[in-house]
Amino acid sequence: MRFKTMVIAGCGMAMLAACAKKDEVAPLPPPPPPGAVAGSSAADRDGDGIVDGYYTSDGIYHPYAPPAPPPPPPPVSRRGERG
Repeated sequence: MRFKTMVIAGCGMAMLAACAKKDEVAPLPPPPPPGAVAGSSAADRDGDGIVDGYYTSDGIYHPYAPPAPPPPPPPVSRRGERG
């Protein structure tokens, strides 16, 4: 008998919990992109949808510099067995 009472009470609480009003929480802002300073805002200057820099709190724009390409391979030597 006691088990049945507990099951009925549990079902009642589950039904009331489904009707409870939940507070809506604002979503967190996205984290700054890699290389940006905390507290800065991302900037897309050319409008292509890709972040190309960031603004700091003093209003200065800092562009992201693309990484330098690797050096070219050394030229082929013309000396040797097949040169």
